[in-house]
Amino acid sequence: MTATIDRMTISERVTSPPARLSLTPAGSAPGLLDGAWWPRSRDLSRELPALIDVLDARWGRITRVTVNPTHWPMIPHKVPVAGHTVHVGWFADEQDPHKMILLSYTAGRWDLLVIPPETDAAAAARLMAAAATPNGLATASALMANEDTSREAKESLDREEEWETEGGHAAPGSMSSAREM
Repeated sequence: MTATIDRMTISERVTSPPARLSLTPAGSAPGLLDGAWWPRSRDLSRELPALIDVLDARWGRITRVTVNPTHWPMIPHKVPVAGHTVHVGWFADEQDPHKMILLSYTAGRWDLLVIPPETDAAAAARLMAAAATPNGLATASALMANEDTSREAKESLDREEEWETEGGHAAPGSMSSAREM
């Protein structure tokens, strides 16, 4: 996937729905992630304002965000957010493709798992809970890989269950047809 870097600043703020966010409890032991964010689309210009509004109140003014361009088709250079501008950067090789880094000049750095918008609600809930675990040692990509493995195992089990409830390979009445041959 190729990312387009948009160097223009959007002068009008785009209205965003509330952020779907899960954060580690305040004062908890630090881990590799500080929580998870589940955007509704892959449009950073539209999604970032709602996220930053919530985080500014909790963590202090967010001034810079970095992403990996793997999952973002267009990366704006700047995004206006509630009276200030957030600078957006990207790192293709250096940053986990499933992680967003948020920086504040006054309060530090936070790392969030970014859950793909197309993720179903149950999987997103599991990922959000896992990323918000205090003292968590899983990376963003490890959490996504674990969820993919769990989903594939469940799908395999569902297929096996369906196979068993349908009587296996042979359809009803096909055994008598096979004997007649």
